[in-house]
Amino acid sequence: MTAVAEGIAKPRSARHPLVALLGNPNTGKSTIFNRLTGLRQRIANYPGITIEARKGNFHAEGTTFEMLDLPGTYSLSATSPDERVVIDVLTGHGGRQRPDVVVCILDATNLKRNLFLASQLAEFNLPAVLVLNQWDVAKKRGLDFDTAALEQELGVPVLVTVGTKGEGIDSLRKAIASALGSPRRMRRIVWREEVKSAAETLQSAVRESGGQLDFAEAHRMIFDCNSAIKERLGMPEERIDAFIVEARQTIRHSGLNPSAAEAVLHYEHMDAILQRVLLDSTRSLSRGGDDSIDALLVHRVWGSLIFLGVMWVVFQSVYAWAGPFMDGIEAVSGWVQEMVAPQLEGMPVLQSLIVDGVIAGAGGVIVFLPQIFLLFFFIALLEGSGYMSRAAFLMDKLFGWCGLNGKSFVPLLSSYACAIPGVMAARSLEDPKARLTTILMAPFMSCSARLPVYVLLIGAFVEPVYGAVAAGWALFAMHLVGLAVALPLAWIMNRLILKTRPLPFILEMPSYKIPDMRNVLLKMWEGGREFILRAGTVILAFSIIIWALLYFPRSPHVAERVTAEFVAEKVAGGMSLKQIEDSLADPESVEAASLDHAVEGTYLETSYLGVFGKFVQPVFEPAGFDWKITVGVLSSFPAREVIIATLGIIYHLGPEVDAESGGLRERMAAETWHSGPRAGQPVFTVPVAFAIMVFFALCMQCAATLAVIGKQVGWRWAVASFVGMTLLAWIAAVVVYQVGTALAGV
Repeated sequence: MTAVAEGIAKPRSARHPLVALLGNPNTGKSTIFNRLTGLRQRIANYPGITIEARKGNFHAEGTTFEMLDLPGTYSLSATSPDERVVIDVLTGHGGRQRPDVVVCILDATNLKRNLFLASQLAEFNLPAVLVLNQWDVAKKRGLDFDTAALEQELGVPVLVTVGTKGEGIDSLRKAIASALGSPRRMRRIVWREEVKSAAETLQSAVRESGGQLDFAEAHRMIFDCNSAIKERLGMPEERIDAFIVEARQTIRHSGLNPSAAEAVLHYEHMDAILQRVLLDSTRSLSRGGDDSIDALLVHRVWGSLIFLGVMWVVFQSVYAWAGPFMDGIEAVSGWVQEMVAPQLEGMPVLQSLIVDGVIAGAGGVIVFLPQIFLLFFFIALLEGSGYMSRAAFLMDKLFGWCGLNGKSFVPLLSSYACAIPGVMAARSLEDPKARLTTILMAPFMSCSARLPVYVLLIGAFVEPVYGAVAAGWALFAMHLVGLAVALPLAWIMNRLILKTRPLPFILEMPSYKIPDMRNVLLKMWEGGREFILRAGTVILAFSIIIWALLYFPRSPHVAERVTAEFVAEKVAGGMSLKQIEDSLADPESVEAASLDHAVEGTYLETSYLGVFGKFVQPVFEPAGFDWKITVGVLSSFPAREVIIATLGIIYHLGPEVDAESGGLRERMAAETWHSGPRAGQPVFTVPVAFAIMVFFALCMQCAATLAVIGKQVGWRWAVASFVGMTLLAWIAAVVVYQVGTALAGV
């Protein structure tokens, strides 16, 4: 799956026929897309906007087709960004390739509502194929339609499918190929004369002003007060609005409300058709069992408890199941480093670049794949079963007061594993301001990269003092710090900065069903692959930059000085020069390892980043940070867990230490201030440990997150987010340290 911002438009020469997949949300559109394209799909950005589309190839009747999965939408009003994308593709706006065939996916259990979108599509005069999906569920509910009669009424092929089982997919392939060779267009609604006159009036007015508007676009502008189509005409907004008011007035004179006329006339048309094609509805059309289950799952008390239980299982599984795989990846990464290092023995700079920069950076990317895969697996499982919509409904009460809605729940949930998939998931939010707010709040969720920092500090300084139970609560609390801060910030942003008006939360509850495991596994694969290509490249680049800042200038005099000091210390301890020489000659000896670690620690201290860390340390001193903590914080920007290895190097233990390392915990506990008013006092105390954890909980997750935010909402917002979160993290760390120290009397 490509991470490149690939445009939808392509030259018409040497291209595959384009098939656009259109439909309401929860109709099984993505399931059919996956059935047709399989792994032959990728992500592409629409030019000029941040909404993405899935594209893929499939073969039918000897022809290779390119399929574009359009965002799910209930109408073609072109007010939300998703709807604008659909309109742009259907009209070929901005040089985009118009579809050769449009496949409109309809939910057979709710055909009347779904046909509204299909009827709007007819206005664009494109070759079309209609698909009645979830046909098995419709049959179980007692619904039966004469598809041949419906095909005759609409004028285009009508097929039935069960996407989750793959039924009808082969017939759909053949129908698409046939539609390319013998295109059939959906029969349009017969508009009242007043509506046609209004559209012609608007077309004429725009044409006289030097613009161009086809009949379908004129309809959209008349029926949708906030349609984005008028923005493309390059005319003063006041002038266009005057034309629209004049056209709408024509409809108003006929006794119709222009804002409701389209829906009224379309549904009148659909009702007449459905009466002629509906064969049997003898059984109840109620949701039956679904309503009974919803009585429990969306219950104010029981539903919330069940939701908490489900989330606990998800996160416990993500952490527990991913652990062995992550350990295995780290072991392989270490093995590769050990294999490559001797091959570059005579080239120390290149050796360090490849081993410590490239291989370590790549390992730092891949190590998160197990958690990403598992998180997307559970999200796809919950979405496929229909439960995710219920969870969003429950969460709407939690998010509603701060200007967000329940749909923000999924991106924020995703961010607990990694903010990158969370930021990308937020593109599905219809309201642009809610989308922006959700994206900016996503990095506050406590991602898995912060966990090693929490484990190290809680294990070293909280558990020994307060016990295992308190340590568990501390770990739990650290995962809530970001959420507790993010929601008030969302309120401030919506009310004072974006000035977002409260929006009603409208969410369709899909039927409960057994998830299609093919879909689940494909979404899991897509999420992991997109993480690698989007985040991985950025993390690797930043890893190499940070490596360079930590490696250079690497003066040879450093090694000479540290070696001389090491020898003098050993002699003072009673070792003879001969013993020291023999020990250092054995690379496996304790002395040789200690000297290597001391040299590396001094190199880090005198590196560009080490010097900069000492320079800015006074800024972090009010939070209790010494220069070593400060350098660790700065070096962890590519990935927050890198601070563990950095501290290992600084404390002369080597980069192979981890959060459970007893040696690192002992060194940190024994570390004291060497100068200043706190000289001789321990650097690490419980308030310092919590100050560090709070800083990590509130600062930007990593460089890759910053890069993805920049791609999604622009670098202005990304930089503002980084600066704001860093400042907030610093203030919170200072408050925690100062208050904690005062209360502890340290």
